[in-house]
Amino acid sequence: MKQYDYVIVGSGIAGLYTALLANKQGSVLIITKGSIDDCNTKYAQGGIAAAIGKNDSPESHFKDTISAGDGLCNTEAVRILVNEAPARITDLVNFGVPFDTVNGEVALTREAAHSVSRILHAGGDATGEHIEVTLSEQARSSKIQVLEDCLATEILVEKGVIKGVKALDCHTGSIEEFGCRSLILATGGAGQLYKYSTNSDIATGDGIVLAFNAGAEIVDMEFFQFHPTALRLPGVTPFLISEAVRGEGGVLRNVDGYRFMPDYTPEADLAPRDVAARSIVYEMEKTGSDRVFIDVTHLPPYVITTRFPHIYRFCLDHGLDITKGVTPVAPAAHYMMGGIKTNSWGETNIAGLFAVGETACTGVHGANRLASNSLLEAVVFSKRIVDRTTKETETPSPDQSQSQEVHHRLSQRQILETMPPPSRSALQELHWDKVGIIRDKESLTEAADVLATWQNCLPQPTDRPSYELNNLVITGRLVTEAALLRQESRGAHFRSDFPHSSPQWQCHIILVK
Repeated sequence: MKQYDYVIVGSGIAGLYTALLANKQGSVLIITKGSIDDCNTKYAQGGIAAAIGKNDSPESHFKDTISAGDGLCNTEAVRILVNEAPARITDLVNFGVPFDTVNGEVALTREAAHSVSRILHAGGDATGEHIEVTLSEQARSSKIQVLEDCLATEILVEKGVIKGVKALDCHTGSIEEFGCRSLILATGGAGQLYKYSTNSDIATGDGIVLAFNAGAEIVDMEFFQFHPTALRLPGVTPFLISEAVRGEGGVLRNVDGYRFMPDYTPEADLAPRDVAARSIVYEMEKTGSDRVFIDVTHLPPYVITTRFPHIYRFCLDHGLDITKGVTPVAPAAHYMMGGIKTNSWGETNIAGLFAVGETACTGVHGANRLASNSLLEAVVFSKRIVDRTTKETETPSPDQSQSQEVHHRLSQRQILETMPPPSRSALQELHWDKVGIIRDKESLTEAADVLATWQNCLPQPTDRPSYELNNLVITGRLVTEAALLRQESRGAHFRSDFPHSSPQWQCHIILVK
């Protein structure tokens, strides 16, 4: 077995940033199931949040994050996030990330649920792409070993301590083992659970299942964020229309041209994502349409073409000039706020196993992630993981979450007869219809039974597609069972049969194998 100080699974911002820092401390191997550039990072349009503006402060950023999280944020983790943000932005600048500037100063914009302009962006609406390209170029020019087209399939644990990981060569089908002192999961989210998603094809919950099968705790899986505005055109894969479009003054209208958001919330078009997504669903049902529209025609065209060049060009390529006409949009699955439970140093309950980025749950997002905190979370906690592995830290303090924890095992369910074999498209339809933006006990129970039946009949995976389907089914079970357990509505989790939040549910649901 080849030995490394660090093995990192995943090559988005979390994996690459961790690798670049860890490379100064020891030997590093990155394992990624596609190419080094296959990740969700490059699709992040809006930007990265940090309190660096003259009228801003970490305290203001803290308050906005806590407010969005709807009672479930880990306050210690949020303090760390907002206080360490400016230093991590400096690191990204030093790595060469070309953040946009105005008159020699970093340009800042505002997004929904932020009280001030604090979003840094690069290339207008291509922030994630610029960060990904910059970090991957740095990784390629370093001594970091990268195994592309290699899918991690099993975590090796001995007496509660990490020993390494098994990985499948997607070309040859052979399995190889890699030993390590620290294993860091940075595999991203699971947007492929849903029929409509802003995520790339790689987002299949791989890290969640690796960790779950190894005995790690999985938390807050019922909180799956749906972005309110993804382009909705026949035959076109959902394309993100950034939150920043509303931040710049874009307004939502229904199919009759009516501006409806003020009817649902005083925050109108700057409402948090969960409120905006549900409002759009209600409005689509009311008007009998599968879409609403975002309107920026009242803004100067140069604002759109310079601030959102990618969105402008993508829409233009599909026959839409968004400076002259309204843009059809609808909600789509966007971000997994739950994940592998970690402390404020990225540690899991398995010694030597760390998680970072979307696959991790540090507690900073609570029940509803504040826009543009995701890229920030990745770099802040990547740094802390490397600091922790070099022992240059204090002993981790107890979890400072103000919420209780409730542990559950995945329930045994009755296996259904005459079920068609699972497919990715069938799974996506099931989740969209039964475990989507608005949920209830009947739909969730039906989905839970189907998913358990599918898991029972899945053959042993042998290649990348079969492993990914297996991972989606198990991740889907975790999302669905957690959503069934939480008998209230909070943040991104909305139950029509329990439409209000409840103090007794101000707790974290932890699922274990």
